[in-house]
Amino acid sequence: MPHLSRLTSLALTIAVACAAPAVIAADLAPQPARSVGTAPAAAPLPLDELRTFAEVMDRIKAAYVEPVDDKTLLENAIKGMLSNLDPHSAYLGPEDFQELQESTSGEFGGLGIEVGSENGMIKVVSPIDDTPASKAGIEAGDLIVKINNQPTQGLSMTEAVDLMRGKLGEKITLTLVRDGGTPFDVTLARATIQVKSVKAQLLENGYGYLRITQFQVKTGEEVGKALAKLRKDNNGKLKGLILDLRNNPGGVLQSAVEVADHFLTKGLIVYTKGRIANSELRFSADPADASERVPLVVLINGGSASAAEIVAGALQDHKRGILMGTDSFGKGSVQTVLPLNNDRALKITTALYYTPNGRSIQAQGIIPDVEVRQGKVTRDADTESFKEADLQGHLGNGNGGADRPSGKPVIGARKARPQDDDFQISQALSLLKGLSVTRGN
Repeated sequence: MPHLSRLTSLALTIAVACAAPAVIAADLAPQPARSVGTAPAAAPLPLDELRTFAEVMDRIKAAYVEPVDDKTLLENAIKGMLSNLDPHSAYLGPEDFQELQESTSGEFGGLGIEVGSENGMIKVVSPIDDTPASKAGIEAGDLIVKINNQPTQGLSMTEAVDLMRGKLGEKITLTLVRDGGTPFDVTLARATIQVKSVKAQLLENGYGYLRITQFQVKTGEEVGKALAKLRKDNNGKLKGLILDLRNNPGGVLQSAVEVADHFLTKGLIVYTKGRIANSELRFSADPADASERVPLVVLINGGSASAAEIVAGALQDHKRGILMGTDSFGKGSVQTVLPLNNDRALKITTALYYTPNGRSIQAQGIIPDVEVRQGKVTRDADTESFKEADLQGHLGNGNGGADRPSGKPVIGARKARPQDDDFQISQALSLLKGLSVTRGN
């Protein structure tokens, strides 16, 4: 259910990519920067500061221990201008720009982690499912204190990401700190990251599970197909659905709007407000309902960011689903990618987004309706005591029907399911079953 027309008013594409300079953006066809909007009247040039800049550049060229060419100095100056604005604005060289474009298609090279900055440290926002990072056990919230034994303290986001990039198949060692504990090393090999953004399955008869790992260009379309397949696999109708947005770092704004629209039939989904005219946009739902109003529980946690928060916030404001889990990441800013000459680009924050009720979640996050922290699911042995039907000479049931004596538990006969090992999924499923009972489904 593509809604491309909603974005035609925006001359350049907008992304709500989380944290890392090489995360996600929308369509990236080169366009002139002036098409972003009408800029305010230019202030007089700060001549004193420009003289200082030229003097510093001359001093570095004359006195630095090694020769430095003008191109390197100027590119570093540009990077500094962007990196000091906010954690999400960045100057993208040809490789960075290429990786940004590739990531929207769901295939790129790397480790499979989204990173952010916290108190000068590099922090894992979330590992991407089925990548070297997730398979190595890296978790959201881990601090990366060293990359191949080089300390990350004081590194810019761009510098840290550059260190983690390299040739496919090459090994890299990250030194991590988890929950303030002792540093430990994780060695993993760079790989081609092929991210399948949507995964779906039936948990039990009538109850579906839909996980979105990140918001790519085709995620909205994939969610529509997944909902149709879940209904088909369950004889045309679902009793309940779990939408899992945990550790989803965000992605393309358009896809977030399309996903939310699959569950809404009217009203505002999200709106953006910025300093330039084209940064102020509003996105509303259309009457079609791919979910068929199925009871919904949405799982979020501290790794749910940006586009994931747009979807969660819209569903929460419209009371379309129950949010369960822990507070989300809190990235409420919008980035616009401005292509430059020579295959370079700027990724610059141009607006903040707001939920339908006018909430900005910037630096606050979305609070779930039901807080459920992740825990380990353990199961005691199922030991049944005697029942009435086990007693010799017991009376039969007055309404007919077979007796139900105690029986030996069947061990290992059932295939492992997500709810068996994931406490939050287990709690969400229990809530959906309760809703089904009270609604008479």
